[in-house]
Amino acid sequence: MKRIGLIISVLAVGLAIGGYVFFNGERKTPVHYRTAAVERGPVISIVSATGTINPVVLVEVGTQVSGMIKALHVDFNSRVKAGETVAVIDPEPFKARREQAVSNLEVARSNVARSKADLAQRKRELERVQSLLPQQFVAQNDVDVALTSYQSAEAQLRVAEAQVKQATAALSAAEQELKYTVIRSPIDGIVVARNVEVGQTVAASFSTPNLFLIALDLTKMQVNTNVSESDIGGMTEGQAAVFTVDAYPGESFTGTIRQVRLAPINVQNVVTYNVVVGVDNTDLRLKPGMTANVSIIVAQNDKALKVPNAALRFRPPQAERGQPEVNGATASVVAGGSVLKTGEALTQKGVWKLTDNENLAQTPVQTGISDGVATEILSGGLTEGDMVVIGIEQSSGEERGSELPPGFGSKRRSRSR
Repeated sequence: MKRIGLIISVLAVGLAIGGYVFFNGERKTPVHYRTAAVERGPVISIVSATGTINPVVLVEVGTQVSGMIKALHVDFNSRVKAGETVAVIDPEPFKARREQAVSNLEVARSNVARSKADLAQRKRELERVQSLLPQQFVAQNDVDVALTSYQSAEAQLRVAEAQVKQATAALSAAEQELKYTVIRSPIDGIVVARNVEVGQTVAASFSTPNLFLIALDLTKMQVNTNVSESDIGGMTEGQAAVFTVDAYPGESFTGTIRQVRLAPINVQNVVTYNVVVGVDNTDLRLKPGMTANVSIIVAQNDKALKVPNAALRFRPPQAERGQPEVNGATASVVAGGSVLKTGEALTQKGVWKLTDNENLAQTPVQTGISDGVATEILSGGLTEGDMVVIGIEQSSGEERGSELPPGFGSKRRSRSR
């Protein structure tokens, strides 16, 4: 009897443990996959950058002489012609310098005339003593003295003539400086900036001061943008570019790459290159200095076979308990609440499809360009309309588990790694 009672007690304990495990043990939740169709459509690969809108030709107008601004003939946004007067520097000091140079030239010319007369006198004296020397009316010393005086007069004449040239050059410089007091526009264009006021003194001692900025033609603009060295390989002249400016929200402007400059720009060990995008600004809506958010079209295929990028990032969930997660080797995958075999190993580039019996099968593919959302498929076992796995859906049990207090359940999110 004791043995029967012991057996009954063991059976009762076993049934109790089994019931507890059955009713309270961990239950596997069915895995449901989210899928998307393989489509055919446009894929555009772009490079984004930020730049500044500038005129194609922008000339800084300065002054070559120092002085006080006496008059301004143009203002902001004034249209000017080449050679038109834009400002005048007080010319009175320069007129005085010119008059002084004229006087110095007259003095130099007078010195030449006096030197010529002295030379003629010394020549007559030399000829006289030379004619008296054979009759011994004069000594040889008198002839030598007369010859020295003649040669000195010749040298003095050459000095006077050189002083005339020097005075002439000084007069030309003074007249040129006087001309520089009238500042003229070098090109036809529009005044973008005026940096001086009437009465202001400008100094041209060390560098030419910037008085005006004149743009040649605001109907032709360019965007100077910096592209990183990792993206510069896809930049070529003639490529299309699209950009936006904050002044016109929601509106896009188009242009083409005019130049890819070879000079690198190194800022804190970050290397970029200046890419110039030409823009038609016939309506004059774009203003110099605007910030442009540029998107340069690197590659485009309007009829590409494409899949969502999530399909390329997806990896199967953890394998059945006791087996490692699928990562490069054949393994069992939990799908629909039952254990199924994938039969294939992961590849570097591949997508996963659900077979007819709900198996996960990987399809290797060769990818092309990407627009950040979808990627072009160049080759592989995919056709238009195929359904590829992009993630895992949450079950209702997992949703209810997320409402439990901490420690009483866990929330599992959709995965599309």
